[in-house]
Amino acid sequence: MSHRKFEAPRRGSLAYLPRKRTKKHRGKIRKFPRDDQSKEPHLTAFLGYKAGMTHIVREPERPGSKVHKKEIVEAVTIIETPPMVVVGVVGYVDTPTGMRTLTTVWAQNISQEFMRRLYKNWYRAKKKAFTKYAKSFTDGKGKEDLKRQIDKITKYASVVRVIAHTQVSKLNLRLKKAHIMEIQINGGDIAAKVAFATDLLEKPISVDKVFEQSEMIDCIAATKGKGFEGVTTRWGTRRLPRKTHKGLRKVACIGAWHPANVRFSVPRAGQNGYHHRTELNKKVYRIGKGADPKNATTEFDLTQKTITPMGGFPHYGVVTQDFVMIKGCCPGVRKRPITLRKALFSSTKRAALEKISLKFIDTSSKFGHGRFQTEEEKAKHMGTVKKTAK
Repeated sequence: MSHRKFEAPRRGSLAYLPRKRTKKHRGKIRKFPRDDQSKEPHLTAFLGYKAGMTHIVREPERPGSKVHKKEIVEAVTIIETPPMVVVGVVGYVDTPTGMRTLTTVWAQNISQEFMRRLYKNWYRAKKKAFTKYAKSFTDGKGKEDLKRQIDKITKYASVVRVIAHTQVSKLNLRLKKAHIMEIQINGGDIAAKVAFATDLLEKPISVDKVFEQSEMIDCIAATKGKGFEGVTTRWGTRRLPRKTHKGLRKVACIGAWHPANVRFSVPRAGQNGYHHRTELNKKVYRIGKGADPKNATTEFDLTQKTITPMGGFPHYGVVTQDFVMIKGCCPGVRKRPITLRKALFSSTKRAALEKISLKFIDTSSKFGHGRFQTEEEKAKHMGTVKKTAK
């Protein structure tokens, strides 16, 4: 019987099998935070679009640490979050086999970008969705039915969620179909939840109504796709010796003679990336307003500048809407929808409770070696050039 010459831990995690392309381009929330009825009714998630990364300078408050009250540089991700619009309210009841939809209430007026998501080919479609429903509001029958359904949710439902969609028309992404998601309402009793939800119908919700600075949030998205890759890259297996016949980026033994099949736990080549992933506890460093011309200005750096770096974010462009700045990276490529959720597990670490105060936000060009923070700074340094001399 054969044996290994050296013991070694297995390579790669089996926790996320199968490693195949996800069906969900938009991150799906499989679990919402636990409801606390002692709090006011509030939304627990939001949708944004990844714009790119930059870096900031700040002084951490960590007594006892070597970096306490000293400047550190940290990478941050900018997620553009135009206001979402609520178009529906859903009530769920608990059953022995899980939650079941009780009823859904829709708004009277529904935008075209939401409707586009309901059709595969908008150009050829008759665009009849919700036309009869909207018409029923004119004779009062729709309003009566709406009140009856809301009363039903208030009486029987145990969970209340709103149906909201993004406003992709406000972004320069060549997208016309909105991304739609259900957002659970936590806090208060069912009557308070329903009143809160119905009050939001047809209204835009800004991201600062959901999250706040220095809060911990979770990011859910599809990771960057890598295509078909070998075992060394995909699983991190050790390369074989240099003189190995027919290549060395392989697994030498893929199993015993019997059982006469390859076990699921053996590393194999295949799809890498474009997996559905959730990253927990990302710190919110800033929530900026798109209309504010000083949304990248800090208390220490008073230069008037916006969050968009010179020349725009590579392969994304200019951030014109509200944005969320989170510490570090998050899954997905630029332009990809990122689902932001209130932290599922409340962290009591000192870093999680720390209040964030930024000293500097970098807005130099992300193409090449950016030397200037603003166009004015560049013009002042370069002086009169041929292009501006006219």
